[in-house]
Formats: sequence, structure tokens, C-alpha cells
Amino acid sequence: MPILQILEFPDPKLRKKAEPVTVFDEKLKVLIADMLETMYQAEGIGLAATQVDVHKRLLLIDISENRDSPQVFINPEIEVLESELSEYDEGCLSVPGFYETVSRPRMVKITAQDSKGEKFEKVAEDILATCIQHEIDHLDGKLFVDYLSILKRQRIRSKLEKDHKKSA
Repeated sequence: MPILQILEFPDPKLRKKAEPVTVFDEKLKVLIADMLETMYQAEGIGLAATQVDVHKRLLLIDISENRDSPQVFINPEIEVLESELSEYDEGCLSVPGFYETVSRPRMVKITAQDSKGEKFEKVAEDILATCIQHEIDHLDGKLFVDYLSILKRQRIRSKLEKDHKKSA
């Protein structure tokens, strides 16, 4: 399985809104497998298709300690169940090397489809709720840096642009 290239902020492709998945075929299963391999290799706990330049509403999460319990959410929709906020230091494979505190609803309900197109619902709280909200933001063209002050966001952007120029 090939490791996919992860887009990095400020790449404008990260701002593209993902389209619904309508075909649940072998090609989708291969994409899921490639994304999982990419996420694990990059030591991430979540990955949205947008981050690998595939603009479909698909995301993966694995918050298990042994990295052996991947969860796949296709065409996810979210409903806030509890307005109480949790704060986590969020990082992102598309914003490497930066962690900032972001507040998000502590408990949400996700309605999504699995790799076969079967609908399911899941209630998530704490870190899982945060991860799902973070990845759905990617599908909507939003990044965790959008929750930060303009000054912090610009500092991160400048540092990553400088790093990209060095490696080019």
C-alpha cells in the first residue's frame, strides 16, 4: 500500500470542501487502506481525505493505545449533544510541529456510513469527539489554526512557508 502525500498548511487545496461519497466500491476500500497506512506511518490519530488531496467526505480515526482499532466515517454528519466544551492541545498532520489549545463541544453524535455504505450512529465524547470534529473541519475546508488568533495563525503560516522553501 502506498504512503500518500499529506498536504501541509497553507496549501489552498486544504480549503476545498469535500464532496459526498456516492460509490462504495473496491477503489474506496483501497483508498481507505492507503489512508490508514499513511496515518499510521505519520503517527497521527486521524486523517481526512482532504489532507491527501482527495476531496471526498471520508475520515479515519484511531485513538487506541495499540493503534489497532481504526474507525471509518464516510459522509459524516455531526450533532452537538452537550454544549460543555473540552480543551485539548490539538496537532495536525497538515500543520506539522504545532500544538495549540482548542475548545470544542465535549459530546457529539455522528451519523455516517461505513465502507460498505451502511449507515450508523455513534456517540462520542472527550478525545474522540474532539478528533471527529477536527477531521470533519478538514472536510469542510477548515483547519484547527482557524480557531487561533490571527497572530498565532500567521506565525505558524510563516514558519511552515519558511520550512517549505528550505526543503524545496
